[in-house]
Amino acid sequence: MVDVRRVKLPGVGVLHTFITDDGGKCGVITHRSGHSDLITFSDAADGDAATKVSLRLSEDEAHTLAELLGGTRITESLSALETLPGLTIDWFTVDYDDHIAGQPLGDLAAKGVVGLTVVAVVRGETANPAPSGDFRVFPGDTLVVAGSPEKVAKAFSFYRSGGVKAAAAAVASIDSPPGA
Repeated sequence: MVDVRRVKLPGVGVLHTFITDDGGKCGVITHRSGHSDLITFSDAADGDAATKVSLRLSEDEAHTLAELLGGTRITESLSALETLPGLTIDWFTVDYDDHIAGQPLGDLAAKGVVGLTVVAVVRGETANPAPSGDFRVFPGDTLVVAGSPEKVAKAFSFYRSGGVKAAAAAVASIDSPPGA
């Protein structure tokens, strides 16, 4: 496992650095504005002959580079989670006519949907992890939820219509054999 060091750069963003197996020093400066700088650097131990390189990447370019380098361990971990029996991770994109649009997330357990977690709400390019019940949801937001397939279906039905009974009927139809 690579040892990654993280340093906050006030007014700029965050610097992540690591040293490669062959002694190279590599880093990424993630700016608050959204772009990133991929850098190699040297320190006093490297002497004056060390070469320094900096490459500015837009947010899309940084994502593309990450994909080309093999993605992240977080992505690999999420893929592994999706194969767990009884666990569904799914996304719900909020439309203008959905019940949840303009409303706080609220407490789904109080509505009869127990055993479901809203993992994050994605708004534009920003993720809001583990949002509280008073987090207000707007059209265009994407809710990332985790739970059993039945609970996810109930939650999505509630987000669309505001009713849990409609969700129970939807789940029953999913669990029923064709023609029943």
